[in-house]
Amino acid sequence: MKNLWIALLLPICMFSQNNLLDEIDDIKEDTKTMSAFKSLKIVNFESTKLVGKGDLFFVVAHRFDYIKNGFEDFFGIDDAVTQIKFAYGLTDGVTVHASRSGFQKTYDFAVKYRLMSQDSNGFPFTIVGFNSVAINSEMKKQFYPLLEFKHRLTYVSQLLISRKLNDKFSLELAPTFFHENVVRDILDSSNNVILPNPQDNNQFALGIGGRYKLAKRWSLNMDYGAHLNRASQSIYKNPLSVGVDLETGGHVFQMHFTNARAMHESGFLGQTTGDWSKGEISFGFNLVRVF
Repeated sequence: MKNLWIALLLPICMFSQNNLLDEIDDIKEDTKTMSAFKSLKIVNFESTKLVGKGDLFFVVAHRFDYIKNGFEDFFGIDDAVTQIKFAYGLTDGVTVHASRSGFQKTYDFAVKYRLMSQDSNGFPFTIVGFNSVAINSEMKKQFYPLLEFKHRLTYVSQLLISRKLNDKFSLELAPTFFHENVVRDILDSSNNVILPNPQDNNQFALGIGGRYKLAKRWSLNMDYGAHLNRASQSIYKNPLSVGVDLETGGHVFQMHFTNARAMHESGFLGQTTGDWSKGEISFGFNLVRVF
């Protein structure tokens, strides 16, 4: 675990950040830096965008229940999971955030930092580091008699690598490592707990996402996470999300469909249960307001 904490304190390189609405369409003449995304997230995955120095972003995110039940629960709208997040720019190249989510009553703290920037006449990618720690406050002592605070923790380390291919199209890869101090029980066909748990605490994933500009303030976004060492007996699925972004002044409004109801990294990568083929799809949105 020690080396995971060290990962949270990696050296940080600082570069410039552009205006919320202008940065993706323009190239700064002095630095020729190109930005691939307008919002902090593609859909579920973090993008390579950072908050400008001294700016405060307020994010409200919802994931409703699966649409497959139709009018019984009004296509899932009767049951929502909500996340509230604040993201602050310590510098133009360093963003910190804190959030609280209804999924497992999770608190999430993270740092996001730019390592390299895509240059129109130089380096071809933007590279950003992301490290977070999530605290599952839903776990109760009465159900886990030996529960200690450390058992609530999950750590995530990501390298976000994006490229703006042209004025309309941007792509990102996100190799990811996450460590769950406690992994969920896995049941066999008779609903008996499999012991020892076949799921490793150390888990690996590869995220891929992209943005295609449809109009001046509209874009089509998609991301997908491939879990690379999930136990074969696990019920969990890979998260797939598709949606659109709408930019309006100081807001970015993201609307999407996804099979993941969790909104923090270890949650949607490790504990997504929805199956697109069975209609287990949630409507959701992220509303971003900059101050």
